[in-house]
Amino acid sequence: MSLKKWENDEEIKIFREYLRIPTVQPDVDYTACVEFLKRQASSLNLPVDVVYPALPSKPVVIIKWEGSQPELPSIILNSHTDVVPVFPDKWTHEPFSADIDAEGRIYARGTQDMKCVGTQYLGAIRSLKASGFQPKRTLYVSFVPDEEIGGKLGMAELVKTEYFAKMNVGFSLDEGATSETDTYHLFYAERLRWGFKLKFNGTSGHGSLLLPNTAGVKLNYVLNKLTEYRSSQEELLAKDPTLSKGDVTTVNLTQLSGGVQSNVVPPFFEAVFDLRLAVTVDVVAFEKQLRDWCKEAGDGVELEFIIQEPYVAPTKLDGSNPFWVAFKAASDELGLKVHPIVCPGATDSRYIRQKGVPAIGFSPIKNTTLRIHDNDEFLHADIYLSGIEVYKKIIPNLSNA
Repeated sequence: MSLKKWENDEEIKIFREYLRIPTVQPDVDYTACVEFLKRQASSLNLPVDVVYPALPSKPVVIIKWEGSQPELPSIILNSHTDVVPVFPDKWTHEPFSADIDAEGRIYARGTQDMKCVGTQYLGAIRSLKASGFQPKRTLYVSFVPDEEIGGKLGMAELVKTEYFAKMNVGFSLDEGATSETDTYHLFYAERLRWGFKLKFNGTSGHGSLLLPNTAGVKLNYVLNKLTEYRSSQEELLAKDPTLSKGDVTTVNLTQLSGGVQSNVVPPFFEAVFDLRLAVTVDVVAFEKQLRDWCKEAGDGVELEFIIQEPYVAPTKLDGSNPFWVAFKAASDELGLKVHPIVCPGATDSRYIRQKGVPAIGFSPIKNTTLRIHDNDEFLHADIYLSGIEVYKKIIPNLSNA
């Protein structure tokens, strides 16, 4: 397809219009985004609701396509409307211009993560409606805020509402990941997010002395234990090529504070760690190990959790899950190569799974340089359009499961 044809394609026009709305964190103004999505619902002749589960500034837009058997558990096609910050001077195109180059690459924040998925759902539905297709199960296309900052005032609150309960959701489809090969990634689980603060109290005094029971020695002890554990996870990845990053636990020291000057032993140090626990980890035993290391370091070591997500069971990818069977049948018919993995980061699917609803993360993006959260994020127009074709097969299969 030529540049002119890409620019004149109606689905590409819609996608580019969405990309030009700067729903960039922090302090997002979602007003223009909501109006855009309302227009899309109107063009599809589908009802739309805007709900505010947390704050008036945090809208959730939900477009409904009622099924022929609305009493059946519904399908939710979810995406988030916010995007991460940009550094314009690092981009070769304006981050919210949605420029298309001669090769067909569309440049804008959100092309891969994940405005593409939201309008691809709509593009597939537009084509399915035009063909006369009627879903058996009701389909909800949801657009939620604030996923990029944890979703606490978005999906996390939506699933607690009476509105969500009335939706009677039986399955959720959400974002996956960009693939640089011809194999699509599919998320069936997510690692648990744990963040904790360690406070080390100890003897202070002159820097020339070998003082007992210092905060620095205690910090060093626990840090060594966590570093050893981190190394064990690196070894697992190195030894087993079948493992992905989502299959191991990551440990990272992210903040360190304390001390006043070089010749004074301080009475206090504070360290903050980010952990992403593999779904195979016994969380009770792991927390006990952390607390044991703190005790071994000596008196005056305090452990404070900043975030401690509970264990959430992975979505089953077997015959017991009719939605997985339907998804796999669609992907097989299309000849797609799909590789199920544990999401190494975090998406809104975890809130859905916490409600006992199976959820899969899937973005139809392959053979594309990974630029999620990076400069010059882009998506090729042909990859975008092919994604609509993929959803045109997956959505009917899910709705008729």
